[in-house]
Amino acid sequence: MIRSSQFGHPLSIAPMMDRTDRHCRYFLRQITHLTLLYTEMITTAAILYGDRKKLLGFSPEEKPLSLQLGGDDPEALGECARIAQDWGYDEVNLNVGCPSSRVVNGHFGACLMAQPELVARGVEAMVKGVNLPITVKHRIGIDELDRYEDMANFVRIVSEAGCARFTVHARKAWLKGLSPKENRLIPPLRYSDVHRLKQEFPHLFIEINGGITNLEQVKAQLQLVDGVMMGRAAYDNPYVLATVDREIYGEHLLPPTRHQIVEAMVPYIDYWVGREVKLNAISRHMLQLFATVPGTKVWKRHISENAHLPGADSDVIVAALTKLPGENPGPRKCSPK
Repeated sequence: MIRSSQFGHPLSIAPMMDRTDRHCRYFLRQITHLTLLYTEMITTAAILYGDRKKLLGFSPEEKPLSLQLGGDDPEALGECARIAQDWGYDEVNLNVGCPSSRVVNGHFGACLMAQPELVARGVEAMVKGVNLPITVKHRIGIDELDRYEDMANFVRIVSEAGCARFTVHARKAWLKGLSPKENRLIPPLRYSDVHRLKQEFPHLFIEINGGITNLEQVKAQLQLVDGVMMGRAAYDNPYVLATVDREIYGEHLLPPTRHQIVEAMVPYIDYWVGREVKLNAISRHMLQLFATVPGTKVWKRHISENAHLPGADSDVIVAALTKLPGENPGPRKCSPK
């Protein structure tokens, strides 16, 4: 059992573009109530000049929830942190890890590891404006700037500006020559660098990210660092999170069955479809719920063939559920709006 500290949670689900939107987060929250969730990365320009309700809106059930920002301008970051606090987010995280060319061209993401002083000014501006934790997600290095000493220098400078929690993706990023997908797979994992970082900065909350796919690996890492961030493994097999609240947080709860998770989503789906959200905008996040168990193909096929049709609603999901073997569905739960 490992409970949350004042600086962070022992387990979080990574911010993932085109994945961790509000519907995905609400779905994941039916599986684990305590794991820290993140928004997709949202740029400061989008927040300052875009549709904030669309970009920042969330259901109360999604908390604890962190807003991940992309940007490099301290003034804009400070203002967005204040907006995040006004909207009710639990923390603000700065992206210093994304290696995509679009992000690099916008001068934020992983390229900022080469400018720790600029990152520190952004962190300082956010810390001064809010009472929320300000955290940073970064790589172990970029391009040729990939020695342990380079990362340690980055963490030292940024921590002195007021960041007390660092989420470290244990792979370096090649900003030229590799795609974002390749940067998640090709550079070798260097867990030992992250473990060393914790040893040398014991006063900081150090969270490790990269290549972690199950709770046994999570538990092993928690012997060496303060937190673990899971990414696409949790999206591709979300039921891996079913026992997190009990095994990681020590809550005396029976894990929900997959059928109960689906039933819990039905009123939420009805609510949003009634407000002209397409069913497949929600159901796409549910497709992998039955991954690794009999029936997953028929579940995914029925939803994929029907969720995009005009008028599709929760009946599509209920019908897909009836095609599966297993326990009887639990009672439907009301969903606060």
